[in-house]
Amino acid sequence: MDESAAESLEPALYVVSTPIGNLGDLSTRAIQALKLASLIACEDTRTTGRLLAHIGSTQPTVSYHEHNELARATELADKIEAGAAVALVSDAGTPTLSDPGFRVVRECRRRGLRVVPIPGASALLAALAASGLPTDAFFYAGFLPPKSAARRTFLERNKAFAHTIIVYESCHRIEKFLKEMHDVLGPERVVCLARELTKRYETILTAPLKVLVGNPTCLKIKGEFVVIIATEGYTL
Repeated sequence: MDESAAESLEPALYVVSTPIGNLGDLSTRAIQALKLASLIACEDTRTTGRLLAHIGSTQPTVSYHEHNELARATELADKIEAGAAVALVSDAGTPTLSDPGFRVVRECRRRGLRVVPIPGASALLAALAASGLPTDAFFYAGFLPPKSAARRTFLERNKAFAHTIIVYESCHRIEKFLKEMHDVLGPERVVCLARELTKRYETILTAPLKVLVGNPTCLKIKGEFVVIIATEGYTL
C-alpha cells in the first residue's frame, strides 16, 4: 500500500502494529489499512476508537479479545472468505505477541486466506535494541505465571540458558520478581528493565541485580515492564 493505492483493500487479514505510546510511530501503511479495511478487529474498541479518531478513520470495529477469540476467529475468517478486508490490532504494539490474534491468523492459514503483516512498534524489540544486551539470539517467554513458585522454577530451569531471555512483568509484581531473580540468578546477573517505552517517562535501566533490587526507580510505578535477562557471566 502507498499513496497511489486504490481506495480499497484486497480480501485478507491485515495484522496491523499500533503504537506502544508515541502516536508518531504509527506507519503510513498502518494508517491506510485502518482507513480502508472493511472491519477492524480490536482488543478494546474504546482504546482503538481513540486511535481511529486520531487518524480520522470511521471504519467499523468489532471486539476480539482473549474471552471471545476462539469463536470470533471463525467469524472473521468467514468474512474474509466472503471478500472482506479485516484489520487486526491490539491495544498497543504487534498483535499475537502476548496479545490476541494467533487463532484468527491460524484459521486464515488453514483456509488458505491471505495474511498481510503491517509491522511497527513492539515493546520487546524496542527494549532489546536499547538494552545493551546481546541481540544475536534471544528467547521471548511473554508473561510468566503469577505465582512466585512457578516463576522461580522458570528461573532455575533457565539459569544457564545460552541466550538473552525476555519476559513481560506487571508493575504489581516487579519488585517481587527482582528479588526472585536476585535469589535464583545471583546479584551479579545483568538485567535490563524497560517501561513506558516511547512515552514521556520512558525508563531503561541496565545493571546487575544487586543495583536494581530496591532501586526507587523500579518501585511503585505504573505500566508494564519488559525484563531482559543477560546470559550467565555477561558483564557490561
